[in-house]
Amino acid sequence: MNKAQRGLLFKKLSKLASAAKVASRVLATLSAEKKNSVLAGMADALSANMDAILAANAQDLKNAKKKGLSQAFIERLTLTDKRINEMAQSLREIATLDDPVGRQIRSWTRPNGLSISKVSVPIGTILIIYESRPNVTSDCIGLCFKSGNAVILRGGSDAICSNQAIFAILEKIVLAAGLPKCVITLVKEIDRRAVDILLSLDQYIDLVMPRGGESLIKEVREKSKIPVIKHYKGICHVFVDESADFAMAQRIILNAKIQRPAVCNAMETLLVHEKIAKDFLPTMIEALQDARVEIRGDSATRKLVKGLKCATVEDWSTEYLDLILSVKVVKTVDEAIAHINHYGSNHSDTIVTQDNECADKFLKEVDSACVYVNASTRFTDGYQFGFGAEIGISTDKLHARGPMGLEELTTYKYVIRGSGQIRE
Repeated sequence: MNKAQRGLLFKKLSKLASAAKVASRVLATLSAEKKNSVLAGMADALSANMDAILAANAQDLKNAKKKGLSQAFIERLTLTDKRINEMAQSLREIATLDDPVGRQIRSWTRPNGLSISKVSVPIGTILIIYESRPNVTSDCIGLCFKSGNAVILRGGSDAICSNQAIFAILEKIVLAAGLPKCVITLVKEIDRRAVDILLSLDQYIDLVMPRGGESLIKEVREKSKIPVIKHYKGICHVFVDESADFAMAQRIILNAKIQRPAVCNAMETLLVHEKIAKDFLPTMIEALQDARVEIRGDSATRKLVKGLKCATVEDWSTEYLDLILSVKVVKTVDEAIAHINHYGSNHSDTIVTQDNECADKFLKEVDSACVYVNASTRFTDGYQFGFGAEIGISTDKLHARGPMGLEELTTYKYVIRGSGQIRE
């Protein structure tokens, strides 16, 4: 791309972002009833156009296989009848939720008679940069629309056919409702320089959320002039305490690892208390291996179960997104907590225990967005939390953490009512 071409692309994307900013002000004033009606129409349209979506997705899958992309990548890219129905159901669920805009968070009256209210408002214009998951297109449109935010979507080139098909279906519903075209926007330029330009448009875009691999998130964080909330990698742990129910622990571990290994809330490291390791680990590892999971163990684990690969220091901080699991034996709950806080990604971690004191300690001291007792990490998901969907799972601490639903897509302003007061 030469200088003239880059100039034209900058002009085009600036115009697009400016239009989204204007559209966001229209969207911010919509009634809950209007938004819910549009969302219901979007859901029905997805269901009615399933064949077109699957045909577009088949083309993306064909191209991905031709490129030799990983099975984990292809799994994330794949749409099915079930997944499209889930996308439609997410939009219907979002429509049933309370409108997050205009909510009075707090109010009080000062001695001078000023009445002050803290009221929720949309963030404005949100840029989502994502990779291989086509469902992100509809999920983010639904959440941003309900929360009064214009959204600019820039998906990966490997899912471009699927994303364009889903977007075209949803855009028709928006336009039929008489709303501005740029309430929702899909950037079709696949040149990576388009991302660089978008990340410089802080006069129009209020927030950027990258969803994808570690390299994408790092690049966005380093280049963006716009505030970024990171949907970072998920190095999730299950710690089996000495008081754990073995049958419960096995169910949780198998679910956390194999139910859908290519997602960010899947378990990557298993920690087991040394007092039960001899009785628990051999049977547990056999069950995992029966499910085709490759085990990489520390020295204590490999003494108990022969023939395992050796876990390296790098393994403890690796997000496999595959049927690979690192296993470590620890002496105490304190050692488990220290390991998680050092090697984890502040995403989702769980303890399996019958000891309430131990559970409370784990909940208090593990510094992650989602901390569980006796449940699978796979529940870290906006739909599972009752949010309808999620725009991402934030591993940051400001301004949102964990699955980001409608509430996390608002900010607030102060509304002050007076009767002629002046400051002395």
